[in-house]
Amino acid sequence: MNIEEFYEADERRRRSEEIELGTEWHDLDGVRHEVSWVVDTGELYVMREPAARISEDPFGDAFQGSLSIDAVTVAVVGWIPTRDRMEEVLAGWQDAMGGTESLAWLATRLRDQAVPKAPPAS
Repeated sequence: MNIEEFYEADERRRRSEEIELGTEWHDLDGVRHEVSWVVDTGELYVMREPAARISEDPFGDAFQGSLSIDAVTVAVVGWIPTRDRMEEVLAGWQDAMGGTESLAWLATRLRDQAVPKAPPAS
């Protein structure tokens, strides 16, 4: 889903504080991602933001184009109910983020810590 669809799907997301867990996560293809945790919902999400195209104007100046809203996609990758638990699960993320394929570290960490993708059904 795109970023607007993500926030529209649950209004708590828009109002909530978010804890940013880095903006330089990379996948196997080298695409940059941001990881954040939404306090009010417990959702850990990954936002994929591909690089915008760089163009040159007739005067030789380079500029970065803008991305469409649909190019910036969001996926909820886990549910962590409290900040303390989130910090426990993701301990070491600052060092892991800088590595190649750092999203693989995140996926392994969530799996090893038995983090569910969604809260338990009530």
